[in-house]
Amino acid sequence: MIIRSKSSLQQALKQAEHSGKIIGLVPTMGALHEGHLSLIDFAYTQCDLVIVSIFVNPTQFNNPSDLEKYPRDETKDAAFLKAHHNETLVFIPEVEEIYKDKIESENFDFGSLVTYMEGKFREGHFDGVGSVLKRLFEIVQPHKAFFGEKDYQQLQVVKRLVEITGQDIDVVGCPTSRNAFGLAQSSRNFRLSPSELKEAELIYEALSKAKSLFDTHSISHIQEIVKQMFKTQPAFDLEYFCIVKEKDLIPTHTKEPGHNYRAFIAAFLGEVRLIDNMALNY
Repeated sequence: MIIRSKSSLQQALKQAEHSGKIIGLVPTMGALHEGHLSLIDFAYTQCDLVIVSIFVNPTQFNNPSDLEKYPRDETKDAAFLKAHHNETLVFIPEVEEIYKDKIESENFDFGSLVTYMEGKFREGHFDGVGSVLKRLFEIVQPHKAFFGEKDYQQLQVVKRLVEITGQDIDVVGCPTSRNAFGLAQSSRNFRLSPSELKEAELIYEALSKAKSLFDTHSISHIQEIVKQMFKTQPAFDLEYFCIVKEKDLIPTHTKEPGHNYRAFIAAFLGEVRLIDNMALNY
């Protein structure tokens, strides 16, 4: 069932709330793929009712061209959901339903979680993410919300968001969904040609290389190896590769016992910007 207004959605949720059902939310920007399906599947293992929101949020794009080119196909998305989870409520609001007459971000203090990686290269991005999710959480009032680890930095930001706002929501991280060659499932992959999809496998190869070397090589050495891998592929423009402590997402060049580390990467393949990450020592 497709619902477009928050009042209609809240009306549809009343019965579920009264009967004590656990409600889950999977927020998306559409262009649904197997990665989204894995989130929905996982949500159904923990929830009685799942809402999938489809909303291309204008406040989280610092590049207007990126917003314009973001793939949109509501008919295809609806058919995708119907084929896999016909019982799912699909919330597709207009911009005015979310932001009323003022399309702008709130400011949040996410600390070091947004200082580096995507926070550094996409100014204001996470304030936009926080603004739309705060509103979606207020509208849906889910017990649980599900996000993929492919956007690991965003996942940590959302966990901090519910602490800041005091919203009683369990933010659940789900494993990254990958194709047979390791490429993380992403809506941006729809913009890649078949040959570019093959080239994009370099991102997973680089992360896997970093993981295999982490116990025996210095972080600086690993970074240099990854940079060299991308220098041999002229189709790619490596924006960043860094290794961080998971607890604060601050890039580091030293390894300390008792800490979990994760590698993050962003690169342009032609005009398409791809990101990914991988845990390194667990």
